[in-house]
Amino acid sequence: MTGETRRPGATKSRLEEEGDIAADYLEELLDIVDLDGDIDIDIENGRASVAIVADEAGTPALSRLVGSEGEVLEALQELTRLAVQAQTGDRTRLMLDVAGHRTTKRSSLVRLAHEVVARVQASGTAERLEPMSAFERKVVHDAVAEKGLASESEGEEPRRRVVVLPPSGDDPQGTQE
Repeated sequence: MTGETRRPGATKSRLEEEGDIAADYLEELLDIVDLDGDIDIDIENGRASVAIVADEAGTPALSRLVGSEGEVLEALQELTRLAVQAQTGDRTRLMLDVAGHRTTKRSSLVRLAHEVVARVQASGTAERLEPMSAFERKVVHDAVAEKGLASESEGEEPRRRVVVLPPSGDDPQGTQE
């Protein structure tokens, strides 16, 4: 069976195993780059969630694992997913956070989505957001849906963006999929 067919029914023990493998990989990485941090493992929304955290004094050093726009974190997440896949034989949807970057980003994206929803509801016209990563788009899509509107992604990576659609689905600006 492939990882794709097993993912929807991933068991708690399977997700815990993914988290443990990821934690081991990340602990080795922290040793190599000589950074201090603790690894927190959880299960959120049907996927393993791993976070590298530090006390206030250690958090600035961990920012090197995030990058200026989260690009290092995205790459590190992909490497961690590959390490898990190498041991389990299955693809993983594991999410990685470093020094609370994704948590902070998620909060600001939800606020942005709610502001855009209000503007779209008031104007009746679609609004296109700036290009975002897949993680960021997912957060925005979920927040828009929570407010009762639809959204879609358009464009090609790395310039893929979210378009928030007006309530009726009619778009006087001609949104294209």
